[in-house]
Amino acid sequence: MPVHPVPGAEQPGKYINLLTNKKVALMVNHTSMVDSVHLVDFLLAKTINIAKIFAVEHGFRGQAANGEEINSTVDEKTGLPIVSLYGKKKKPSASDLSDVDIVVFDIQDVGCRFYTYISSMHYLMEACTENNVQVIILDRPNPNGDYVAGPVLNTELKSFVGMHPIPIVHGCTVGELAQMINGEGWLKTQKKCRLKVIPVEHYSHKTRYIPPVQPSPNLPNYQAVRLYPSLCFFEATNVSIGRGTNFPFQVIGFPGANGKFTFKPRDIPGVSNNPLHENKTCTGIDLRTINPVPEFTLQYFIDFYNQFEEPENFWKSKRWIELLSGSKELYNQINNGLSKEEIRNTWQKDLKQYKSTREKYLLYPDFE
Repeated sequence: MPVHPVPGAEQPGKYINLLTNKKVALMVNHTSMVDSVHLVDFLLAKTINIAKIFAVEHGFRGQAANGEEINSTVDEKTGLPIVSLYGKKKKPSASDLSDVDIVVFDIQDVGCRFYTYISSMHYLMEACTENNVQVIILDRPNPNGDYVAGPVLNTELKSFVGMHPIPIVHGCTVGELAQMINGEGWLKTQKKCRLKVIPVEHYSHKTRYIPPVQPSPNLPNYQAVRLYPSLCFFEATNVSIGRGTNFPFQVIGFPGANGKFTFKPRDIPGVSNNPLHENKTCTGIDLRTINPVPEFTLQYFIDFYNQFEEPENFWKSKRWIELLSGSKELYNQINNGLSKEEIRNTWQKDLKQYKSTREKYLLYPDFE
């Protein structure tokens, strides 16, 4: 019988005593489950004093579309105040933390630099360090944690979709990444964060992990999670990756593309607001049954680029591809017709350096 990974949240014996008689805030969302009970309800049942909830992209209950601003409010079920950190404000203020001893972070990540939960974690760690508040991370497996790939971020392109000099697929759990952020001095603070990670049991970077709860509205299943690293660059183009369908991040197409497969994006409130090519028939390829899903690749991107006679019709935003890729070169490399191998070769020196940095912070047996 294979032994399944046990996330940090499902090991209360290792953290409940750290929270007892403390004022606790939580950075959590719909993925923060202890078996079938939400972590908030689980801790309240253990009479832990929860002061507030910090909400990230997609909201506390995970019902907001990508990019949709989250408002500060009160949770109807528990009456707890919810402080939005996805909108104009991304970082907890000193007053947000003035009545807090410890903040617990427990969110299912998917192991890609541009997935914003790790940016929210960074700002949380920074604010807690400035205000002398401890951070406890209840670690979870990374469903893309079995490899490292893609360009390492050029720090001149730092943004909320890329805050650290790490590759697209960074091969870390949030706990390992938090240790790296702390250890490498990436926080804008003189001190280090008072950080404690509750590791996953029975996990290694070779473990195939299918998240039991969909991580966000447009990553509805394991197939989408595995394709996400390769398909996210299309967000900077006029090619649809299925936002506004029931299979986002599992198809690629645009009106007039080559291919036999068709789909029609539509507005889906709370999932995809005003999707690209709304109500237009897109032609392209269906990746829903491809098995195994290839590791991060530029092949799909280059194939669809080559279907446009005018390159400017392919690109929606040069700036957006720079921010998503973390590279100032990729835009020109694609336009100049470089192959995926030629482009990948330009990443290798930085990737080698990153891998040696990553080794210092690993909590689990590696894939190599």
